[in-house]
Amino acid sequence: MFRSHVHQHTPDAERAHTDPGQATTEYALVLIGAAVIALLVVAWATDGGGAGRIGELFENVLSNVLSRAETIDE
Repeated sequence: MFRSHVHQHTPDAERAHTDPGQATTEYALVLIGAAVIALLVVAWATDGGGAGRIGELFENVLSNVLSRAETIDE
């Protein structure tokens, strides 16, 4: 069967041919940004007293869920 291959010229397709390194650069910048945010979260959770806050948050969420479950049982 004969297939016709039509090449569509879209702005994205044209940009991909003109700036091949731009996508790689953008990807690298996103990865660096995500790594910096992850490091900040880890630093906050370990050295900045975040571990206690995370424990309190978990405790509050768990007690809230259990109190709602008790209300449903009644």
